[in-house]
Amino acid sequence: MGPVLRILLFVGAVALGAIGTFFVLRPQARLLPDPPALVVQMREVTRLETLDVSLYKKVTFSPEPVATDALWKDVINWAAYSLHTPRGRAIVFADVHLGYDFQRIDTSSLQVVGSRVEVVLPPLEVKVELRPGETEIIDSNLDSQQTAYLLEKARAAFESEASNDSRLKERARQSAERSLRALFLSLGFTEVRFVEHLAPVSPG
Repeated sequence: MGPVLRILLFVGAVALGAIGTFFVLRPQARLLPDPPALVVQMREVTRLETLDVSLYKKVTFSPEPVATDALWKDVINWAAYSLHTPRGRAIVFADVHLGYDFQRIDTSSLQVVGSRVEVVLPPLEVKVELRPGETEIIDSNLDSQQTAYLLEKARAAFESEASNDSRLKERARQSAERSLRALFLSLGFTEVRFVEHLAPVSPG
C-alpha cells in the first residue's frame, strides 16, 4: 500500500469519525408544546399581580342630608345639618395591584406558528386594598357609616386613577410580557409576540 493511499484512508477514517460524532452529539430538536399545554404552563407559573404600587390620597367627604317623606322632618334635618355640618378629611393609604388574570387565558388567546408563539393578553385588572391602620384622620365629625362612605370614596378614586394612568398600565404590561416571554423561551420557542388580535391562520 503506497503512502498516498494510506493518507487517503486515514483522512477518510477521520472524516467518518467526525461525521459520526456530529450525529451522536448534536442537540436533538425540542418538541414544542401545543397551545393547550401552553395554557396549563401559563396558569401554573404566573400570578395575577404583575405590578404593585403603594399610593396615598387626601380625601374629603360631606354627605348631604337625606330627604324623607315628612316635610317637617326634612326641615328639622336641614336645620340640624346647617348647625352641625358633617364633614371629614383624611389621608388614606392603599396598595394598588395592576395585572392580568392568566386563569382567563385559553387556546383562543394563543397561536403557535413553528417556533413562534403569539399571545393576546386578557384585559388589565386593577384592585385596590386600603390600609385603614395607616389612615390619618385630619378632622372629622362623621359617624361610622359616613366614615365608611369616605373610605369607599377614596378606594374608588384610587381605582379610577390607576385605571387611567397610562404609565402604570404600560409598566404592568411590560412586567407581564417579561414573565411570559421568559416562560416561552424556556420551553423552546425562539420568538414571542404580543398582539391585540390573532391573525387568521391560512389553510394548508
